[in-house]
Amino acid sequence: MKRTEWQQETRKMRFEEAYNSWLEKRVTQEEAAELLGMCSRSFRRYIERYKASGLEGLLDKRLEQV
Repeated sequence: MKRTEWQQETRKMRFEEAYNSWLEKRVTQEEAAELLGMCSRSFRRYIERYKASGLEGLLDKRLEQV
């Protein structure tokens, strides 16, 4: 597995953990975003991408351009 693929998979797993914690009201949006190392606005954007396309919506499309 390439490094970028590993990073993409890790991003998906970490988001899913933070998202589920937020849904279960164990953490706030701000705390979930902080766990992911992003601002709360970026976390909200990830939520929208996740709702629209699932985990695949979180992938960085720039890495696929070769």
